[in-house]
Amino acid sequence: MWDLDTKFLHSPEETKLKKINKIGVLTSGGDCAGLNAAIRAITFRAINGFGWHVYGIKYGTQGLMERPVDTNSLDLSLFTGDFLRRGGTILGSINRGDPFAFPMPDGTVLDRSEEIISGYHQLGLDAVIAIGGDGSLGILRRLAQQGNMNLIGIPKTIDNDVGRTENSIGYATAVDVATEALDRLQPTAASHDRVMVLEVMGRDAGHIALSAGIAGGADVILLPEIKWELSSLVQKLNEVRVATRNFALVIVAEAARLPTGEVIGRDRTHGEYRLGGVAHEIGRLIEDVTNIETRVTVLGHVQRGGVPNASDRLYASAFGVKAVDLIAEKKFDRLVVWSDRECRDVSLEDGIRDYRTVDLNGTLVRTARGLGIYIGEN
Repeated sequence: MWDLDTKFLHSPEETKLKKINKIGVLTSGGDCAGLNAAIRAITFRAINGFGWHVYGIKYGTQGLMERPVDTNSLDLSLFTGDFLRRGGTILGSINRGDPFAFPMPDGTVLDRSEEIISGYHQLGLDAVIAIGGDGSLGILRRLAQQGNMNLIGIPKTIDNDVGRTENSIGYATAVDVATEALDRLQPTAASHDRVMVLEVMGRDAGHIALSAGIAGGADVILLPEIKWELSSLVQKLNEVRVATRNFALVIVAEAARLPTGEVIGRDRTHGEYRLGGVAHEIGRLIEDVTNIETRVTVLGHVQRGGVPNASDRLYASAFGVKAVDLIAEKKFDRLVVWSDRECRDVSLEDGIRDYRTVDLNGTLVRTARGLGIYIGEN
């Protein structure tokens, strides 16, 4: 186990006086579209605006555990014409292994937090920008508090569930992908007189399903936040088929509960639970009760990959520039957010404390109900 070398540590007073020269950037948690746009913006602003050195830390906190620390020096020559359009992250990412209880090959767990802190200080970083979701940013904040690391957070998650920001990197593209899936399922549903059920990601927040369902003309939207009844769903399908057309589209968030209250998923290693499969159960229920031919599509990881849309490139670029400017102002322990049509910052603690689910009284829920979409019980 690595011990933290205290010679690298600076007091808060020393940090305020120390000139910024070298910063790091890492991506943590599940990947999404727009991460490379954020990395590009951070590098452009840091080098062109302040003349700093920028280091890309590979595979999130895992890169800081390696010896030597696994980094790449980032310079402007890396960012070719197609870089803004690339999906994924050039730095790699990791979404498993809590560093405070890290799973080891022999089945034990080990606190490796000091290795990460030591890696930060061995690099001589003046600050690090972490692009992550609420879970990974929470871990990184704990590390920063423990090891006197200067941290700025940028929210990225297709789930759009980080509490204090209206938009997170990756969400807009994921909604586009889900909407396109409904666009593609509609003609085949119509051709075969079928009900098509589409399952999308989002964990315990139904933002993707709600937005894509409205934009893609779904007849039914099932969310984790709203209880639904099979009889009401079937009534809606029958109304559609009798009054207007011979097919229907249903979109389901992966954490939507069955009428029994059951959440569908499976256990995986290290005690984690992976959501998925609820659409197959719902499709079976629909077919059993209505005798209507029903097909199921689970969209899965295609929501994470691919070319980021214009919105995600814009948010990522604005977040990246803002994060660097916060470092220049020596405002640390902050989260960059989008609020009221502006890029702002809030305390990192406040920013990740609240989990943002669908507002049951919000505009989009009212819109769905106003369009006659079945979205669960009132």
